[in-house]
Amino acid sequence: MSAHATPAADHKRLLIVYHTQTGHTQALAQAAYAGATDPLIEGVVVRLCMARDAGAEDLLWAHGLVLATPENFGYMSGGMKDFLDRTFYAVEGKIQPLPYAALIAAGNDGRGALRAIRRIVGGYPFVEVQEPVIARGEITHTHLQASRELGMTLAAGLEAGIY
Repeated sequence: MSAHATPAADHKRLLIVYHTQTGHTQALAQAAYAGATDPLIEGVVVRLCMARDAGAEDLLWAHGLVLATPENFGYMSGGMKDFLDRTFYAVEGKIQPLPYAALIAAGNDGRGALRAIRRIVGGYPFVEVQEPVIARGEITHTHLQASRELGMTLAAGLEAGIY
């Protein structure tokens, strides 16, 4: 479904939240958005938000979630941590378990950022449904393709009622 079409009441909703400073994570998030909005997927509405602009209302809106962050000092970015900090209590007890997946742009190995995400989202009712994409070093076509496939797979799973 195109981003401009009016969604039907039965359409699922996928939220992609990202933080970026260099543009690397934004490229991964945009690739996931491109996959999730592929013309083959007609029953999903996708919202792409920078972490600073996303809030509790976005999580309450969503049926699925992609978190995209750079690795900073072996941890998720401060911008992504801020998003999670601002939304945790606001949505506590108000959302059903959300299927989610992670994208990480890593200058190192990305494991610290992934560990931090998994630890924090364990307090939310988020369920990891796909292996994360960890783009180590410069962003390549392979990283972008993997991010596109992650977005498409998550959206297709929502559309099919798998998640």
